Amino acid sequence: MEKNINLLDEELTAKPIHLVDVVNFFWRWRKPLLIICVVSALGAVVISSPLITKPKYKAQHVFYPTTNNSISNALLTELSQRQKDPLEFGEDEEAEKALQILQSSALLSRVVRNFDLMKHYGIDPKKEAHPQTALEYKIKENISFERTRYLSINIDVLDEDPEMAAKIANGIAALYDTVTTEIQKQVAIPALQIVERALHDKQAKIQGYKDAIRKLGEAGITNYEEQSRALAEEIYKAQSSGHIAQMKELMAQQKTLVSSGGDFIALNELIILEEAKESDLIAQYEKRQVDVNESLSHKFTVSAAFKPEIKAWPKRTLIVFLTLIASFAAGSIFLLFYEVIYLRKKKVA
Repeated sequence: MEKNINLLDEELTAKPIHLVDVVNFFWRWRKPLLIICVVSALGAVVISSPLITKPKYKAQHVFYPTTNNSISNALLTELSQRQKDPLEFGEDEEAEKALQILQSSALLSRVVRNFDLMKHYGIDPKKEAHPQTALEYKIKENISFERTRYLSINIDVLDEDPEMAAKIANGIAALYDTVTTEIQKQVAIPALQIVERALHDKQAKIQGYKDAIRKLGEAGITNYEEQSRALAEEIYKAQSSGHIAQMKELMAQQKTLVSSGGDFIALNELIILEEAKESDLIAQYEKRQVDVNESLSHKFTVSAAFKPEIKAWPKRTLIVFLTLIASFAAGSIFLLFYEVIYLRKKKVA
C-alpha cells in the first residue's frame, strides 16, 4: 500500500495543472460553493442591516491655517518690515502645527466636555472598568484629522446622529481658534509683563535724572550754555567799566556754574538718550497689549460642516461584495485540501 501511495504522490507532483482542471474543479464543487457564497452574502446583509449595525453619518469641516502668530506684527508693522502677510494661507509648517493642536489634550478634553461625549457614546464610568480608555478608543474611531495635499485641514466626524456629527466638527474648528489663541497668550502675557516692567524702570530712571536737574535748577543752574554766555558778557562789561567788586562777584557765580555745569550737561544728554529708549519701549508695550487683548482667527474656513443626509458607514454593497470574495476563496481552498488530501487518500486506500 505504501508503494502505491508513493506512486500516486509522484503522479500528482509531476502532473501539470491546466485551465480545464481548474474549471472542472469548480464545476464539481459548484453546489457547495454556491451554498457557501449565498449563506455568507445573506449573513453580510443581515449583519450590515440597520437593525444590527447602526449606520454612521460623516460630517466634514475644511479650513486653511493662517500664518499670523502676532497680531501686532501682522497689522501694526510697516509693510516693508512684515515677515508674513496676515491674509496668507499657511504652508507645511502651519498645517503640521494645526494638526498638533487638533490632536492635543487641551482641545479634545474640551470637545468631550462641551458635547458630553462620555454620555453620548454610552460609556458609564461606574460600570466601565477603564472609561477613559474606552472614550479614547471611541474618539479615535469617530474623529479624525487629515492634512490634504493642498495643505488644508480636514476635520472628519462620524456619528450615528447626523446633526451631532456636524455640531462636533464645527465645534472642533471653533475650539481650534480658542486653544491656539490661549497657547499664544501663554507667551504674550509674560512678554507684556516684561515690557511693562522695563518701561516702568526706564520711566523711573528718567524721572531720577529730571529730579537731579531740578535740584541744580534750585541751585541756580537752569540753562548752562545761556547762563555761561550771559555771565561771560557781564564779567567783560564789569571789567571794561572798572567795577572790580561786581566782576569778582560775577566770577564767583561763574565758578559755581562751571563746577555744576558738567553734571547739568551730562544729565540732559542722558535724558535725551533714555527718552529715545523709552519711546521704543512704549511702542513695544502697545504692541504687546494688542497681542494680549485682541485676537484674530487662526483659520480660513473653506467648508463648514453640515448635517449629512446619506450614511457613510457601513457600505452594505462593499461589505457583501468583499464577503462573497472572501467566502468563495476560503471555500475553494477548503475544498481543494479536502479533495487532494482526504479523497485521494481514500481512493488509494
